[in-house]
Amino acid sequence: MPGRPARATVAHVAALLAATLLAACAPQPPRTTLPVEWRASPNHDARRPNLIILHHTGSDHAERALATLTDPGRKVSAHYLVRRDGGIVQLVEENARAWHAGQSWWGGQTDLNSASIGIELDNDGDEDYPEAQIDSLLALLADLRERHAIPAANIIGHADVAPARKVDPGVRFPWARLARAGFGLWCEPPLSPAPEVFDPQLGLNALGYDPAVPEASMAAFLRHFAAGREADTEETAALLHCLLTQRTVQR
Repeated sequence: MPGRPARATVAHVAALLAATLLAACAPQPPRTTLPVEWRASPNHDARRPNLIILHHTGSDHAERALATLTDPGRKVSAHYLVRRDGGIVQLVEENARAWHAGQSWWGGQTDLNSASIGIELDNDGDEDYPEAQIDSLLALLADLRERHAIPAANIIGHADVAPARKVDPGVRFPWARLARAGFGLWCEPPLSPAPEVFDPQLGLNALGYDPAVPEASMAAFLRHFAAGREADTEETAALLHCLLTQRTVQR
């Protein structure tokens, strides 16, 4: 019929116009403002995270934490939250940069949000972590490790990367259990003495801790690997030496 091509043409133009308007509204990728020749290469991919940073929410209920993590005004997020009952909530795509580490340092890296996946654990900081929650966390870590090839030594806590500001996931977090499952480092006593020439402060920095805040870094290290015990020079040196040796073997 004569009228149909005209209607089809109008619909086609309308669709093209709508697509153009949508494209104009979409955020554009950051590029230089200098005059350049753009020649697209297919040889690229999304960012690949190389660290997993564990947090506790510091809240008494997951929904309160989720309200904060999804509030545009708070500008804080994580890729996942694991509830006390073991339920897992994803908030940010893994190839996107969540805002969870803040001002931080690990092994010379300072923009850890760009290099990590952030996992929040529903915990107020003063309570034990429920079995169901840790079981779900272990399953999530196994899934992330398989897909991103994240080294065991690169599963760390928020306090490890921000020792002057943070204490999470706290002394009640079961780091030893995670390490037995292949996530993170751990050394059980009795430990062999470190070599006489071993410097604990250099060992702390070699493990990844921030050399600019040595006391806070040592406190974070003891909270993670010694359940917050007081520092003892010989024991600390032995523990650091053991952990560094274990990390070398795992590579």
